[in-house]
Amino acid sequence: MANAPQRTYSRQNLEALELLAQTIRAGRIDQKITTREMAARAGISRSLLQRIEEGDPSCAIGSVFEVAVIAGVSLFEADPDRLATHRAAVRGKLSLLPQRARKPRRVIKDDF
Repeated sequence: MANAPQRTYSRQNLEALELLAQTIRAGRIDQKITTREMAARAGISRSLLQRIEEGDPSCAIGSVFEVAVIAGVSLFEADPDRLATHRAAVRGKLSLLPQRARKPRRVIKDDF
């Protein structure tokens, strides 16, 4: 069986993941939540929680966000009204954009 190619991530991405992971771990410890309790509350395994706290980029974003919320890490906006305002603004922007990203058609100029 051939090994799948190793996925590479940008340095900026890895540094952001490390920061989020450390912030989640600090929040969990600050709230005195054990890894067993956190995993149970988030509905994930302890090994997944450990991977999240290590900044593993292959963890599902939904699991990472759930753990972050439980740990008290602010994602985007803590105020539900402001979050709703931002979501509405992005929905408005998306409604003005095309449904799909398309490369511009190549124009052939044949009028010599």
